[in-house]
Amino acid sequence: MGAQTGADAIEEGARQTRAMIRFVDPGKFVTRRYVSQGKEMNTGTYSDHEVTVRDGMPMRDHFTLETHGFMLGKNPSAVRDFHDKAQVDAVYEREVEEHIRQLTGASKVFARGWMIRTSADLSQRAQEKVEGYAHTGGIQPPAGEAHVDLNEATARRMAEMTYAQKCPDGPGFKRFLISSYWRTFSPPPQDVPLAVCDGRTSFGGEEKSNTLFIVDDFPSEEETVKPIPGEEQMMAASIFSHNPDMRWWYFSNMQADDVLFFKFFDSDHSVTWRCPHTAFRDSSFADANIRESIECRSVAFWE
Repeated sequence: MGAQTGADAIEEGARQTRAMIRFVDPGKFVTRRYVSQGKEMNTGTYSDHEVTVRDGMPMRDHFTLETHGFMLGKNPSAVRDFHDKAQVDAVYEREVEEHIRQLTGASKVFARGWMIRTSADLSQRAQEKVEGYAHTGGIQPPAGEAHVDLNEATARRMAEMTYAQKCPDGPGFKRFLISSYWRTFSPPPQDVPLAVCDGRTSFGGEEKSNTLFIVDDFPSEEETVKPIPGEEQMMAASIFSHNPDMRWWYFSNMQADDVLFFKFFDSDHSVTWRCPHTAFRDSSFADANIRESIECRSVAFWE
């Protein structure tokens, strides 16, 4: 799919803000992402570019999953404390699965873990010694570069594995969608909201795979770029170099019952099938609050 040829008139009237978004630099180099408790780091080189980010909140119902790759919905949660891991595990993932079924008409939806992200200072948490760090159900900083969490190879492996685990006697599936279900639960306005890219405009620029490594301790700089056998079969994201054709949106002043639902990978390429995204610092509001958000990844299947 090529870049969008012309925006709807309603989109041209949106409030705009200028913001710095980080993109991976063009060129050939090792691209890996190392994550541990409270801290994440990338190899390679990245640069910040000033871009226009449009506020979609006043026209929230204009955006659709199949056209833009994202949408903003409403779904109050029964969870009263998102920092209560047991409550989130027991209640929230089932809420997400049911709402995604309603939104998409999928036959089956399976949650694949959640993460809280905050713009608060996590330096002390990052210094705490951990063993067997699992990159789910914790608290991490916002992701700071334009990316999609899964590249195509990773997405297809995840779908096949999930269906085999959850539906061993199922008839098979004709379509799958891996997505993020994102909610902020801190009061508005948030200082570091999430920007989402109109998926139709996400093509035509340079992009790379960024292999994910979950670690207890970060390796030395020398170790981070050494060859690793079988790396091409490991979980990896797609990261993007700056492309002026990309059209960025966010939703200001999100409330706790707002949910931003966007695509990582849709196997149906007749519709918009991915949505690059990133956190950014919003200078529109001088009194902005620290962001706290929860994201839940899921796989939906059409049998």
